[in-house]
Amino acid sequence: MSSNPTTPFLPTTRREFLRRSGGGLGLLAFSRFAPSFLVQSTLAATPAPEKDRSILVLVQLAGGNDGLNTLIPFEDPDYYRLRPTLGIAKDQVLRASDTLGLHPSCTAMHQLLQDGKLAIVQNVGYPNPNRSHFRSSEIWETASASDAFISTGWIGRYLDNACTGAPADSHDPVAVHITNGVPQSFVGEHEHPTFGLLPGGGNRRDNEETRQLLETMISKPAEGTENANATFLKHTLMDALVTEKKVQRVLDVYRPGAGANYPGNPFAASLRNVAALISAGLPTRVYFVSLSGFDTHTNQVRQQANLLTQLSDGLAAFQRDLEAHQLDSQVATMTFSEFGRRPSENQSQGTDHGTAAPLFVMGSRVKGGLHGTAPSLKLERNQDLTFSTDFRQVYATALDRWLDCPSQTVLGGKFEPLPIV
Repeated sequence: MSSNPTTPFLPTTRREFLRRSGGGLGLLAFSRFAPSFLVQSTLAATPAPEKDRSILVLVQLAGGNDGLNTLIPFEDPDYYRLRPTLGIAKDQVLRASDTLGLHPSCTAMHQLLQDGKLAIVQNVGYPNPNRSHFRSSEIWETASASDAFISTGWIGRYLDNACTGAPADSHDPVAVHITNGVPQSFVGEHEHPTFGLLPGGGNRRDNEETRQLLETMISKPAEGTENANATFLKHTLMDALVTEKKVQRVLDVYRPGAGANYPGNPFAASLRNVAALISAGLPTRVYFVSLSGFDTHTNQVRQQANLLTQLSDGLAAFQRDLEAHQLDSQVATMTFSEFGRRPSENQSQGTDHGTAAPLFVMGSRVKGGLHGTAPSLKLERNQDLTFSTDFRQVYATALDRWLDCPSQTVLGGKFEPLPIV
């Protein structure tokens, strides 16, 4: 539907408002004032912010991280056969075992591994893999089979099933993303109060034009809008502005703990903001941040090294920050990427879309070390890895053993949890 001609950017319906919110406003979806016809089911809630609640932080490695140059099989001659120029030399590898080691850019993560605070799950993927960025990301975020299409995300279904009866006066988000758009993972059957910030540390209401638009919507709804919709929009925006101001106060006054030296990049700033919100005692159970650029078809060596440095140093600073504030026992941080890369290098000093790759789980209550089995590299050129751990096993572990939610209900099937936590 069209906007009021005198206020061209003003949404006039709930549908249009929520569509715009998903694209960049990051607002709470409902309030206790929402008209009854908009609330057709019980909203999910989270437990009160008790001191020992568990929190999951998801870190997306967008673009498809090359797993074989992240966790390197330095004793396997087939690795160097498949990668005559991209293979990381044995004497540069940060050893995780007698045969496997981390990329030399991952020194901070290597220390976490030695301290027992980092688990590496090897060779994670799914049956009949898809090499499209869009489709494989969709599979990971919805936790679907490769031949199934699901409209909801796995975190959204967790929120649908975790609890019932949201407090009527609560404006705090149950899930927060620091990305350019709402993650597909967050989409549920029911509406949930979620919140978004732009990457890099800034609050999106720094845009004065947007702030003025919101205040206009609150003070003067668009002409011709139905009363129920107008009431919904007005009070939703009031709640959103309250939450925005609360979040901004938290971010403005937060000081990282001793030893938590965040690097000066947007990814680290996003993790710093997650630490700030956790420290503030919000009842938020899931946070989502993203590090992009892993689609390394060309000139992979320098690009991946830079990204893995950002990942490693950012995660380590985040963990030290949580420990300094005595919050580390509550938080588990998990990486994921839509796919790995082909075992054989291409002719452009890069790697093409592949299948399986390792993922990382970090935390003080994590069972550190290597989990799962390494992939076989007895492969011809352009053959793909065969996965050995289904990514939904990792999700089942997070749901059953960390978030205390029955995984079978969320994942639509039984997947054996891993001994990570």
